[in-house]
Amino acid sequence: MPSSERMPSGTEFASLDRVNLVSTGLSGTNLERGSSHNLRVTLQAIRLNAPITKVELAEITGLTPPSMTNITRKLLADGLIVETGRRRGERGQPAVELAINANGAFSVGINIDRDHITMVALDFLGRVRARVAEEIAFAMPEQVIDFFTRNLAAIRASGEVDMDRIAGIGVAIPDDFGRVDMPLRPSDFGIWETFDLRQLFAAHDLDVFIENDASAAAIGELQFGHGRAAQTFFYVLISAGLGGGLVIDGHQVRGASGRSGEIGFLPLGKARRKPINLQDVVSLSGLFGHLAAAGFPDVGLGGLGKLKGAMAEAALAWSEKAADLLCEPILVINAAIDPEAIFIGGRLPAKLVDSLCGRLAVNIRHRGASLPARAPVLRAALAEDAAAMGAAILPFSSRFLPSRTALMKIEA
Repeated sequence: MPSSERMPSGTEFASLDRVNLVSTGLSGTNLERGSSHNLRVTLQAIRLNAPITKVELAEITGLTPPSMTNITRKLLADGLIVETGRRRGERGQPAVELAINANGAFSVGINIDRDHITMVALDFLGRVRARVAEEIAFAMPEQVIDFFTRNLAAIRASGEVDMDRIAGIGVAIPDDFGRVDMPLRPSDFGIWETFDLRQLFAAHDLDVFIENDASAAAIGELQFGHGRAAQTFFYVLISAGLGGGLVIDGHQVRGASGRSGEIGFLPLGKARRKPINLQDVVSLSGLFGHLAAAGFPDVGLGGLGKLKGAMAEAALAWSEKAADLLCEPILVINAAIDPEAIFIGGRLPAKLVDSLCGRLAVNIRHRGASLPARAPVLRAALAEDAAAMGAAILPFSSRFLPSRTALMKIEA
């Protein structure tokens, strides 16, 4: 294997040693006004390393033992962490072990796309307590709020979520949602371009956080997927359209105008009267169009999980074409970003994603032989619900997770 290729084993992204936040640049601070940051850093250290003692937390965060005692006392009082027992077998008084309290906080994430709406409720450990999805083509605002209201009431009635501890609502939605032309797009779908999403959810008296769907998927992968090991990666989201999310050194990067990772808008071929973009081919809508042209119309998402015979061959041909078209953008990402991995997720069946990853890896190896480094292309740990889960993390990020930006504001 060439030294320029970093090909992890199948378990490399699944098994981790204790994550030291000092080494990742997210240590605590002794600044007078840094208490909020220290609470967040401690929570993150506990989430990534539990069960863990206060002594170990002090080592991981770089904070003093007295500071750690005060911080953990507050987190216990707020119900965000719990004591799980005592560590025995060591010299001295057995140390108390700490872990995140799964019921300490909850969050709701909703992914609005051109072919579906998905909603999840997460607990503070990131476990899905409730999930609902509906296949709705080009849902209008009133359909979205009806979906959300009905299912939030069902979640409340289930008793799975403490509604008093909901940190907020996260919304993941493609950029230019109402503007991009796609097959069967209704003429009045452009209303989304002027619609206030926060106002849509205002009746529920919860903080609302909005993010591009691919960026949200990358956030989900960072917090609960392979991103716990790969801190610099690019996430390719294949849904009704095509998007990308960029994470560098454990932080999602939005870019100067908030549009980083928008590979779906890359033009194919020479400019025409009606130019073709990458997402016109590499997307669910592109796949369905390819299948229809091959004599298999109206396959639907459920049909993709039952591919066989000639239809499976047609889908495989699409994956080979998609891998060919994705190769050059991925080569550029390798050269410009030097990621640890490229993750492919979204609503494609796992079998098709694996086929796409395999073919893309071959193309990159052959066409990118001169690159100094080539990252592995892998199926994302979070796939179908990645955007909804990433959306649900947004309120947690705002209230509980550490941020270098927040620390810079403290230092200013």
